[in-house]
Amino acid sequence: MTTSPSTQSQTRIEHKIVVPAHIPTVALLGSRDSVLRAVEEGFPGVDVHARGNEIAVNGPAGDVALVTQLLDELIEVAEAGTQLTPEVVKRSVAMLSDASASRPAEVLTFNILSSRGRTIRPKTVGQKAYVDAIDSNTITFGIGPAGTGKTYLAMAKAVQALQAKQINRIILTRPAVEAGERLGFLPGSLSEKIDPYLRPLYDALHDMVDPEQVPKLIEAGTIEVAPLAYMRGRSLNDSFIVLDEAQNTSTEQMKMFLTRLGFGSKMVITGDATQVDLPGGTQSGLRSVEDILLGVDDVEFCRLTSSDVVRHRLVSDIIDAYARWDVVANGQRPGRQPQDHRPGSKRQRR
Repeated sequence: MTTSPSTQSQTRIEHKIVVPAHIPTVALLGSRDSVLRAVEEGFPGVDVHARGNEIAVNGPAGDVALVTQLLDELIEVAEAGTQLTPEVVKRSVAMLSDASASRPAEVLTFNILSSRGRTIRPKTVGQKAYVDAIDSNTITFGIGPAGTGKTYLAMAKAVQALQAKQINRIILTRPAVEAGERLGFLPGSLSEKIDPYLRPLYDALHDMVDPEQVPKLIEAGTIEVAPLAYMRGRSLNDSFIVLDEAQNTSTEQMKMFLTRLGFGSKMVITGDATQVDLPGGTQSGLRSVEDILLGVDDVEFCRLTSSDVVRHRLVSDIIDAYARWDVVANGQRPGRQPQDHRPGSKRQRR
């Protein structure tokens, strides 16, 4: 008798996986088997049991094949030294469910920068595509909501480039729009006025560079952290330049910034087009720049989404909830829809 595909998918089978002896059991299973439980939550029809260095997977044939692939990927991730958590399992399941996505081990073991006993790596397919775009292009735009790592990863690439002597200095900038870039009315010295608007960049920098070295690098001009207004009239050569909060630039400011690009330099522009703080009637330079630069080579736009959020799981849910509310409250905005820049979906240029 011939078994139909649907019957085959429902046939329960058992498959055993042998964990390499050099991988501690707790590293793969997680504290109190939390990783193992997360695997079962991702595939409710599958039972997963561990005994010694063997993991038995029992369930429908199709699901067992996916869980086996997932566990093989997690073993490879654990071998590379990445800590396995239920969140890592959840992201890995999402990658395996998307046939066009990269392998979880390929994404989660891609080292960007090792500093102070920790390694910075992308945690989602979107983040990996973003990092690859930075490597491949002179100008890269990272557009997405809070928590997607767009600024943090850009700064990690900047520090990596400095350490590899690919560039001579790092320039970090953002518009001080909260003060309207009119800082004179604020109390304190110029440094005291500016620092609150640049503090997020300093915080990220201290994660990647020895805190004792940061003041020395800034004093030597190797690292510069300054408001966007300070970029005017300059030509920035042999530099890695990061513009943060770019949604708060005007079209004119965006043009000014982009035309600072000098020889041997690389630019990364990050922002969230849904969080514009500009005065009413002012067009956001981040919203218009993709149309303006359409067809320009060596410029890439990467869009990160709620699926790339690596903060508390509620952050992703909150972003999605606000997006739904925005559609209901304001109606679907006309014009070109955001494009998903993932592997296999590279934007077509005219």
